[in-house]
Amino acid sequence: MTDDLTVLVVDDDFMVAGIHTRFVDRTDGFRVVGQCATGAAALAEIERLGPDLVLLDVHLPDLSGIEVLRRLRAGGDDVGVIMVTAAREAETVRAAAAGGAAHYLVKPFEYDDLRGRLQAFATAHHALAGDRPPEQSDIDAVFGPAAAGRGPVLPKGLSAPTADAVLAALAAAGELSAAECADRVGLSRVTARRYLEHFVGRGWATVRLRYGSGRPERLYRSAGRGVPSQ
Repeated sequence: MTDDLTVLVVDDDFMVAGIHTRFVDRTDGFRVVGQCATGAAALAEIERLGPDLVLLDVHLPDLSGIEVLRRLRAGGDDVGVIMVTAAREAETVRAAAAGGAAHYLVKPFEYDDLRGRLQAFATAHHALAGDRPPEQSDIDAVFGPAAAGRGPVLPKGLSAPTADAVLAALAAAGELSAAECADRVGLSRVTARRYLEHFVGRGWATVRLRYGSGRPERLYRSAGRGVPSQ
């Protein structure tokens, strides 16, 4: 569809790039228009294709993803960027934030992890897409979950006090599964996971997979952004 947001996938592992491409193409409103495996190729393809969004790995064989991001911004290119990488160093995360990356997703991850960030990016992108001056709600969609002391807009069925409690439990524990969070806050596991997945989608929490003998367990960690009460 012509209204889809276009995406360039940058990863030096062609199998991983293929997985990410399939994830994007499963998501309504998004369409992959190219793949590349080096920083230099990424810069060239961004200039040629003019995508709306780049899924950008940090570890590339020539330029790092952070250097690609810096060169884009230095050249005045404000293309949306989601860092998709195994790199978890605080310095790298800070550099991505300083370069204006929309989100930072740590590998390995499941489809829902990426879908939430894609949807958040689409919300922010479309908020400023019209010719009319944006309303305050449009601006808030770009700058984050709360502005000027207002609380976040939570999905139906989620409450701000419980959201505060879940985030506080994450901050205190460092890292929690949905079951552990449910026990600490006094929720059902299904309800706790709904809050946690919402936080991941909004960039307020991160998730990683812990592999064992059975199905991988999802472990959540606060991204350090409190959700103010409504």
